[in-house]
Amino acid sequence: MFSAGTESLLRQAREIQDEELSKFCTRVTKLLQKGPGAEAVDALRRLFLILSATKYSRRLEKPCVDLLQTTLCSPTCPEQLQLLCAAILREVAPSDGLVLTCDHIQDSRTLSLVASVLLAQGDRRDEVRSVGLRALQLLETRPTEGPGPRPLLHVLSKVVSLAPAVLSQGPADSLPRRLVDWLRYASVQQGAAQTSGGFFSGARARQPGPVTEVDGAVATDFFTVLSTGQCFTEDQQLNVQVFSMLRAWLLLGDPTGPGAADADDRSDRSELEGSSLSVFSAASTTTSRLLPPQQQLRAGAFDYCQRLLEQSGRRALRRGDTDLQKACLVEAVLLLEVLCRQEPSFLYRALSCLKTLLGRLCGDPAQARTLLPIAHFLLSHGEAAAVDSATVCWHLFSSIPAELFPNPMLAFEFVQFCRDSLHLLGPDLAVFKLSFPNLFKFLAWHSPALTSEFVALFPALVDASTAVEMFHALLDLPCLTAALDLQLRSSPAASERPLWDVSLQPTNCLWGFRDPQFQGLFQYLLRSKAGGTAHRMAPLHCLLQPMAGCARVLQCAEAVPTLLQAFFAAVTPVADGALMAQLALALLERSNSLPHVPQYEACVHRVMSSQLLVLFRLRPALVVELAKDLLEFVGSVSGTRSQEPMFTAVVWAVGEYLAVPYDRRCTVEQVNKFFEALEALLFEVTQSRRSAARPECPPQVVAVLMTTLTKLASRSQDLIPRVSLLLSKLRALPQASVACSGDADGDAVCRRATELTNLLKMPSVAQFVFTPGVGANTHHVTTALRTVSRLVDREANLQTS
Repeated sequence: MFSAGTESLLRQAREIQDEELSKFCTRVTKLLQKGPGAEAVDALRRLFLILSATKYSRRLEKPCVDLLQTTLCSPTCPEQLQLLCAAILREVAPSDGLVLTCDHIQDSRTLSLVASVLLAQGDRRDEVRSVGLRALQLLETRPTEGPGPRPLLHVLSKVVSLAPAVLSQGPADSLPRRLVDWLRYASVQQGAAQTSGGFFSGARARQPGPVTEVDGAVATDFFTVLSTGQCFTEDQQLNVQVFSMLRAWLLLGDPTGPGAADADDRSDRSELEGSSLSVFSAASTTTSRLLPPQQQLRAGAFDYCQRLLEQSGRRALRRGDTDLQKACLVEAVLLLEVLCRQEPSFLYRALSCLKTLLGRLCGDPAQARTLLPIAHFLLSHGEAAAVDSATVCWHLFSSIPAELFPNPMLAFEFVQFCRDSLHLLGPDLAVFKLSFPNLFKFLAWHSPALTSEFVALFPALVDASTAVEMFHALLDLPCLTAALDLQLRSSPAASERPLWDVSLQPTNCLWGFRDPQFQGLFQYLLRSKAGGTAHRMAPLHCLLQPMAGCARVLQCAEAVPTLLQAFFAAVTPVADGALMAQLALALLERSNSLPHVPQYEACVHRVMSSQLLVLFRLRPALVVELAKDLLEFVGSVSGTRSQEPMFTAVVWAVGEYLAVPYDRRCTVEQVNKFFEALEALLFEVTQSRRSAARPECPPQVVAVLMTTLTKLASRSQDLIPRVSLLLSKLRALPQASVACSGDADGDAVCRRATELTNLLKMPSVAQFVFTPGVGANTHHVTTALRTVSRLVDREANLQTS
């Protein structure tokens, strides 16, 4: 958040009207015409603040824009003024009033500023190509004075990201050789320190010494980004900058892309390169200079990466250097993967180094993020070198999520690794699928950030053998979040800054977490691998109730409905009849056994009811196959209120699919059993005395019960008199017998009872309407009901008249 003074300045800048801005532009123009000065700098700063404070673009007067462009390109203009002019012009871009060009600029620093404005234009006039080619031309000139080539590398890096083909088509042959020189031949002596003058400066000043390694030893090999020192020379800074853009530049020369022209020489060099030592010597580097430019760059980059792998094993003296080692190690492995894809002769030397590195890193939890690119490399290239990647994958999927789930960056990178490696897992995909309980720990702890990532993973993660277990795990995901919270609180090595909600003190939950009575349930909830004996989690739902208000638990609960929809979208296309039956049973079982989180049950019930209907639609025979379980479910009066969506879905499915056209195993005896159960339920929720203690029944449930009973009676016509009697009693009941929210609900129930009664007066029509065969829909039934009611009412009017 900004301070009060900053907020005030921003508000004033946003409130400036166009007329005031026009007057201020006139003042800026006059100041720039007078020449550079403190007043002009202050005015340009204020103008930049006004332009950047608003989300919409502001229009500047043309004289002001023209003078800003002139000042920017002036070789005698101070750097501070040029920076402000470039920043202001970027804020107004894209604009037709900008007429900048880089064709005649001779200064690298000026070109970098002009290029930033031109690239902000959006390539309206082929600016990206002109900027890239001009930067290459200036790099080839090798100026002896003025700013060095470092600003140009920034420009080339941006051009590579915007339009890689531009540089591959230009005169870029000399640049790879210069990149190799900056990578391999940077000075190993520290730069001279800037002195402030005085009595003790001059001859007695300390002379610069050699650069050192991160462990303090004097560097005996060439300079890299991991070399340390007090001051750095120009070529050392170029070395670091080239490394930062090296991967993007190498991808320009991918053999499958624009650089395929030099791929014919790889077979001639493979024997020579394959017999080289793991670290290049000076002689091998000299040999590589005889290669074409892109091969020189690849050889130099491989040499550089191996040097980084060696440096990453040193014990850093400073914490910042430790973090830098990890970052450079990740980038080096990513570079090696690109190089081995482009030059297969590098593969065996790279694998020998990476296997040694892997053995060193696997036992160090702090290096977990560096294991991901190594694992991806082994999955990509391990088969060619007969490397067992299953051990690496099992280590990743089994230990890292369980131990390091609170790390947000690792969680995101781990899930991204899973997404990027799906096509490489092959036989190891089974390990990935069996590890879903561990992966769900990332999801439970970081659900807002990782929900969309797991939605994309579900098609590959869902397996027929673990689908039911995964369904239960998704429903209990808020409990997993609470259990992870308790695990952290119980850990003896808790961090100084808690990762949990400090406002919550779940004393009873912590006691239960350590209680042997609940240890089996917690161990099952926190398991690392799918399988084993399933546990009923209802005791944990009650135990963890005090943590229902925890912010992290609430966030996780909000993500579960979306995750459930994605899960069923992935599992239903591949599910057979047996799996559909298991999922339907699980839906019925878990409808009254969910974590007690505010609003959680209502949201999950809506998703579960819709997915249950999908299962019945895909396999109508489930009504017959699960008849016993469905009868037990509809036999509960409490479900009409606490599980209204699920109850309504089950009752509707019974009336819709308990018919011979859907399954020939449907018998009259089954129809009568369902009829008697639903008849007793409807009577209980509507006909009981007002003084009796009973749950209120929503009108939607009453309407579905009436319709389903009528459907069943149309298929067993001996039941028609019982339904007609029940419907007539419902029509005579007061609205208070049903939990109506208003007169409209009560009228709708009475109207539906009248329509059904009229339909049963014509049994053959009722049988046709309610047993229409596969493909009928609710609109068909509703239309038929209204038509029959109109016919019956017309006949009754004719008889009375």
